[in-house]
Amino acid sequence: MTDTLVQTAVEAAVLTVTLDSPANRNALSGALVAQLQQAFDGAADDAIRAVVLTHTGGTFCAGADLGEALKRGLSPEEATAEGGKAMVGLIRTILELDKPVIVVADGHVRAGGLGLVGAADIVLVGPAATFALTESRLGLAASIISIPLLAKMTPRSAGRYFLTGEKFGGELAQQIGLVTAASETSDALAAELDSVLEGIRKASPQGLSVSKKLTTAALLDGFDEAAAARAEESMKLFASDQAREGMTAFLSKRRPAWDTSRS
Repeated sequence: MTDTLVQTAVEAAVLTVTLDSPANRNALSGALVAQLQQAFDGAADDAIRAVVLTHTGGTFCAGADLGEALKRGLSPEEATAEGGKAMVGLIRTILELDKPVIVVADGHVRAGGLGLVGAADIVLVGPAATFALTESRLGLAASIISIPLLAKMTPRSAGRYFLTGEKFGGELAQQIGLVTAASETSDALAAELDSVLEGIRKASPQGLSVSKKLTTAALLDGFDEAAAARAEESMKLFASDQAREGMTAFLSKRRPAWDTSRS
């Protein structure tokens, strides 16, 4: 029997999709991705006006669950390819859905979780939200998720946080265009979401659909070519000696060989 890792509920024309796998930080395992895609498929119902994507636990999403894929007998290369394909599929699903997708996060956002944030139309975060693009510290790069992120973040902020892997909070995320609004309390976050949803409920389905197409057209133009190039790049990086060193050091809780920092 497959565990339920994604919860869904509909209220007042809004489908709420909740990532509910806190034990592994809502990582994108094969089962979770399949259930998430199924949940988004349910949003095609004409009665649904918007989708809210949120989470349980202290992490919104930690990215691909490569460990789970390896336990299923996949090689590291196969696991990387599967994770990349899943990430591309989720980003495309969010971009192509003909109604708004609102991410509500009040926890840590890492790796593929940032890809979901970048693809969403509206992103609301609470006081516990933190972000970091730590791939460069592991001998990797934010390859596939760069497609939506570079379209949302300011060039200067991307130039800093893609390279340094520094952690930052919701207020800064709002300033650099990564999120729509950052709230200082959980109550304020709930009020912000309610305001956004009331605005969406006043819009017609046709108005929402065409308006969304205007906002996602540039990202979808050339998406397949960009996704293929970034997926190939990602696989090469994961197969490299530096990535092996980076992952080994991370799991061993030691510095990788190239770390010359003073802290």
